[in-house]
Amino acid sequence: MIPRAIALFVVLGLLTVAGCGSSGSGDETTIPGGADADAVSVIRHWADELRAGDVSAASDEFTIPTVVQNGTPALTLTTRQQVETFNESLPCGAKLTAASRSGRYTIATFVLTERPGPGDCRGGVGEAAKTAFVIQSGHIREWRRVVDAEPTGPTSTAPVI
Repeated sequence: MIPRAIALFVVLGLLTVAGCGSSGSGDETTIPGGADADAVSVIRHWADELRAGDVSAASDEFTIPTVVQNGTPALTLTTRQQVETFNESLPCGAKLTAASRSGRYTIATFVLTERPGPGDCRGGVGEAAKTAFVIQSGHIREWRRVVDAEPTGPTSTAPVI
């Protein structure tokens, strides 16, 4: 009985260690939703940099020109300064929680957070927000706020990232 218990302990230990493996790239965490891993990596990096308050690094994730739409008509940003101004205008930080594909778009779901720098998340911390991205050649080509068709309560009034 004791040898069997020891064997079970060893097997469980090996399974635990195997489950904790890492290739070292920093993007091993799987985001639910089945989106393209390269797109998820770009989106996650943008969100992480913005959440840390590094608007310049977050802006590096965008291509020029880029299209943004945040509850307004679509705008084409044609300079790096415009991209930085756009990122700076987002009042919240965000943590990527899911990403799925819809045609050419990667629809990312975030949990809103505060972030250093200008802006105030205005009570939106912890709320969900969605953004549709077009990722092209490893950069954000389009950033479009996604609004649920039917409001579902408090999350429908959450500030946008």
